[in-house]
Amino acid sequence: MSALVVAIARTGDREAFAQLFRHFAPRVKAFLMRSGLSANAAEELAQETLLMVWRKASYFDPARAAASTWIFTIARNLSIDLKRRERHMSTVDAEAADEEADETSGETILMSAEREARVRAALAKLSEEQATIVRLSFFQEKPHSQIAQELGIPLGTAKSRVRLALSRLRTLLEDLK
Repeated sequence: MSALVVAIARTGDREAFAQLFRHFAPRVKAFLMRSGLSANAAEELAQETLLMVWRKASYFDPARAAASTWIFTIARNLSIDLKRRERHMSTVDAEAADEEADETSGETILMSAEREARVRAALAKLSEEQATIVRLSFFQEKPHSQIAQELGIPLGTAKSRVRLALSRLRTLLEDLK
C-alpha cells in the first residue's frame, strides 16, 4: 500500500489512488463508525480522509510509518476535529468553523504526528501496569468495568489506576498544550 501512496505523490497516479480508495474507504468508514460517528458522517469523513491522502501524498514518508498508519491517523485527526467543532459550535461562528476545516495542511499533519510520537514516548516511560491501563481505556476505548474484569482487579482499583496513569502522562506532557 505504501507504494500506491508513493505513486500518487510522484506522478498523480489515478489508478493507484483508485486502488487505495477501494481498499481503505470501507475500512476508514468502519473505523470512524466505531469511534461514534453516524454512518453518514463516517462516510463523509472517510471520503475527506482519502481526498487528503490524494492532496498530501507527498508528505507521506514510508520510512516513518506504514500507509495504513498514516491514513488512519489522518482519519482520526479529522474525526477529532469534527467532534471539537460540534462541541464548540454553540460558541463559535459557523463561518469560523468552516474556515478552520479548510485550513488542514501538511504542517498540521506533521504537528499531529510529532504530538503522537511524544505521547508514545511518554507512554513508554510509564510502568507496564499504567501503560496497559491507558491502552485499554483510551486506545481500545474499554469501559472501566471491562478493564477491571480483564485485569482481575476491583472496579475502584481500575478507576484509580486510570486516574494515576493519566496524572503521570499529564506531568510528562505538560508542555504539549
